[in-house]
Amino acid sequence: MTYKFLGRTGVKVSAIAYGTMSFGGDADEAGAKALFEACRAAGVNHFDCADMYGAGRAEEILGRLIKDCREEVLITSKVYFATSPDVNAMGASRRHIRYAVEASLRRLGTDRIDIYYVHRFDDRTPLEETLRALDDLVRAGKVVYLGASNFAAWQAAKALGISAREGLAPFACLQPMYNLVKRQAESEILPLALSEGLGVFPYSPLGGGLLTGKYSDGRRPGTGRLVANKIYATRYGDALNYEVAGRFAAFARERGYHPASLAVAWVASHPAVTAPLVGARDTAQLAPLLAAADIPMTPELRAEIAALSPEPAPATDRNEERTGVNYGVR
Repeated sequence: MTYKFLGRTGVKVSAIAYGTMSFGGDADEAGAKALFEACRAAGVNHFDCADMYGAGRAEEILGRLIKDCREEVLITSKVYFATSPDVNAMGASRRHIRYAVEASLRRLGTDRIDIYYVHRFDDRTPLEETLRALDDLVRAGKVVYLGASNFAAWQAAKALGISAREGLAPFACLQPMYNLVKRQAESEILPLALSEGLGVFPYSPLGGGLLTGKYSDGRRPGTGRLVANKIYATRYGDALNYEVAGRFAAFARERGYHPASLAVAWVASHPAVTAPLVGARDTAQLAPLLAAADIPMTPELRAEIAALSPEPAPATDRNEERTGVNYGVR
């Protein structure tokens, strides 16, 4: 396992990070323990969680697993989505953040969270209120670094500007969706991260299982997340995604790679990416994901894989600027 600096923090994290969304769900406590130990044996030191995963169960399990190695791992949690039926148990208001972080700390059995993400941009709460509340947590030592998940580039940039103006702890990293069939992050989010020195931990590098080799234009299994979960079925339901998945699976096998390994390695190879987040329901499913760290992803191989799916338009939509036919660049 190789390690990279987390943005400008000076902290090193493994080039593969593990997402614990399966803990307490697809993976029971014994299964979660096996997954955690396999990750640690491979050198993974970064474990991503959220208060909503398994209705808090994932945090509880992760807390027990890190008890004997707390100083050696970085753990995250997130705030925004509802964790109870209470009318105020959602969002990024000061009130909800204060309640949520205390609950997460109790479940995790720790006195600090290494990275605390806002799980989604809150359209109803002033960003200044959210950032001030997060800064208070950093000053109190309950949170070490801050992050933004599922933010648009303009939302993250606005937050960074407010933090700089007000002298507040800034976001240190972003967590966008990014994979071969969902490449929108390439237009603005990843360039923003490079420009501002932010860490990037993309989730869903396998496209909800779409890029594991099980799916293609003419082959769709009757079970799995893309079938059982309406959110994922909607997110990846476009027929073009399955066409890309089929081309990619064939390409991977022709080159002698497990499709899941190659999909993760492709995401990891973007210069803005710190570490992709992988997740599994058991150690058999985890093995090819960890193997992605050993794939030599050359610029030529990355370009060949990228050519299998449509490239997103640049932020300005001036496609000609990527060619030799333009008004000139410096």
